Amino acid sequence: MWVADMDIDTPSFVVQAVKKRLEFTNFGYEELPLSTIISQINWIKRHHGLEFRPEEFLYSHSVVASINVAIEAFSDIGDNIIVQTPVYPPFFKSIVTHDREVLYNPLKRDEDGSYSFDIEDLLSKINNKTKMLLLCSPHNPVGRVWREEELRELADICVEHNIVVFADEIHSDLVYDPNIHTPFASLGSDIKKLTITAMGVGKTFNMAGFAISSIIISDDNLRKTFKIVYDKIHFAQGASLSHIAMEYAYNHGDQWLKELKEHLVDNLYMLQQVCKKHSDKISLIPPQGTYLAWLDCAGMNLNDSELNNFFIHKAKLGLSSGIAFSRNGSGHMRLNFAVSSEIMMRAIDQLDGALVDFK
Repeated sequence: MWVADMDIDTPSFVVQAVKKRLEFTNFGYEELPLSTIISQINWIKRHHGLEFRPEEFLYSHSVVASINVAIEAFSDIGDNIIVQTPVYPPFFKSIVTHDREVLYNPLKRDEDGSYSFDIEDLLSKINNKTKMLLLCSPHNPVGRVWREEELRELADICVEHNIVVFADEIHSDLVYDPNIHTPFASLGSDIKKLTITAMGVGKTFNMAGFAISSIIISDDNLRKTFKIVYDKIHFAQGASLSHIAMEYAYNHGDQWLKELKEHLVDNLYMLQQVCKKHSDKISLIPPQGTYLAWLDCAGMNLNDSELNNFFIHKAKLGLSSGIAFSRNGSGHMRLNFAVSSEIMMRAIDQLDGALVDFK
């Protein structure tokens, strides 16, 4: 229950489409079909209310690869790039690998235990070497779905200081009512000129193994600058089976996604109940999006190594250690609840038993 993919079958209509494509036994080079791009355009418009043009899309095999291209394209050695911790670990590695400096803008912990942007901290740290912001929206691991007014405040700062925003919106389809995902590029023409959006089918339909996602850059000049690095690397056009899988997922996946989210909410409810039972040891602010639960285990009074050992050796659960998401993730564990009902019930029983025995 650690890595962020689902232990749930990829939709059968995607599998059947791939099987049918296998009947045509020519697997030479294939460009990404316009019909595949249009399927994603229509999906984004239906689900998120934002319309892009086909020429704004570029293929990528992964969001992390796209981040690395953006860092190379829009910053120089020694420049600062903002990350809002605790956050997805490859954000840090991508910055350091390119000899840039991580500008830490930790999320603020509110009185109710939820997280928000720390705007004052951000404004105090921005300088003339601050070139980019890596935005995680919805946020991994804390599960926040940022409200439009929160994002707009962040966008105003980025426009004022000419900061390019890489918006990792790979979890954007996995948002629970009444929360609504707001694409960062939807906040106005000024911020759209500075925004690179990453979206794809990997999380939504458990298709990470198809290695296909999209980079969406609306501004022509921003896209040209990005493509200087992108073309040097030669991303090519992806795989023929991935093209058909992505197209079918976006064209036929609306009802499947609705049912998936209902299932995930049921799993989350089970987790909430066991956390309430043991609230002196573990607390959970239910995620507004993603299928990742951020468990605050401060009440157990264990260091990070001891906490990890408890989950592995006592609860028999493999989770992600919070310290991997930065220092302010210490004392936390991230649990992936995108599993079958049977596995979730088994996990809850094991966690409950281990916490009952914990002294």
